[in-house]
Amino acid sequence: MKNPLRIFALSTLFITSFANAAEQLTMDVHRDANCGCCKAWISHLQANGIKVNDHVEDDMSRVKQELGVQPRLASCHTGVINGKFVEGHVPAEQVIALSKRHDLKGIAVPGMPMGSPRMEMGDRKDAFQVIGLRNDGRDEVVAEYP
Repeated sequence: MKNPLRIFALSTLFITSFANAAEQLTMDVHRDANCGCCKAWISHLQANGIKVNDHVEDDMSRVKQELGVQPRLASCHTGVINGKFVEGHVPAEQVIALSKRHDLKGIAVPGMPMGSPRMEMGDRKDAFQVIGLRNDGRDEVVAEYP
């Protein structure tokens, strides 16, 4: 006779695994071929469960303009997830949180602050903010990293 508790546990594990696989986020990342930190940031995303489609671009300014990235928010690489932009070295946790923010066009870590994901330089860590561009065009600080 089969153990009903064991069958229940295995079926729960299967359903949970299937649901988690279905929820995996996929991001398109646009980057310059010569940028090493962009590849490192892609690794950061992948290590946090985000599937990445890597696109090497000849004209990143054009890509940013087409996606609505404001110059004040610019950095080196630009991602797109569910139609929203992700600019610069945004931590994976904020990328994941963006999927729940219907009031934002995108998020950004302007510039390339030391200590942001894959911009680590030894013990040096600069404070930085993740800025959200709201649908009404205003900026909003969505996270701060000391």
